[in-house]
Amino acid sequence: MSSPVTVTVDSEGTVTGNTYDKYGSTNPVVRRLMAGFERTLAELFAQAAPSTLLDVGCGEAVLTHKWAQSIEGRVVGIDLDDPLLHAEWEQRKAPNLEYVVMKAENLPFGDGEFEVATAIEVLEHVPDPAHTVAEMARVASKYLLVSVPREPLWRGLNLARGAYVSELGNTPGHLNHWSKRSFTKLLSQHGTVIEARSPFPWTMLLVRL
Repeated sequence: MSSPVTVTVDSEGTVTGNTYDKYGSTNPVVRRLMAGFERTLAELFAQAAPSTLLDVGCGEAVLTHKWAQSIEGRVVGIDLDDPLLHAEWEQRKAPNLEYVVMKAENLPFGDGEFEVATAIEVLEHVPDPAHTVAEMARVASKYLLVSVPREPLWRGLNLARGAYVSELGNTPGHLNHWSKRSFTKLLSQHGTVIEARSPFPWTMLLVRL
């Protein structure tokens, strides 16, 4: 199921939704890149093999809904209050899946309440990524599965296609930028990075807590 472009920016510059519908794009280049992204993500998700899951910044819940259908335990997707997202959530339901409106900075869940916490293309948007990661690590008992755009490659590719030139290639709402090395360093503070993948042009990590 493809998603429309549903992007909202709050007063802190935090983006909800997608500035570009990468999951539903018919562009052959984007489809090729997304095939690598989704293949790598599926491999790491299978390795984590969660029975319960918290998806931080679930957006339109394309992935959250897919994951909920593959496991039996509780799945929770959280994101900011955005009517456009709520409409998408209504289209993606499962008996074990619930959506909650909240910010990621202070999660109202118990320590180790979920086996796995995910943040897929989210941490580049949050005001305090270190604190968000720490909260994710607190509420997860086994793994973190996270991905972000790889810099400076991401900006360079945007400039190459003439996008966001006035912002030096920075995608709207991207508050944080990491190389693969710097992102691995951030996540290593909370566990062992057992997989560090680079599906072009992203960094994707699986962290054992």
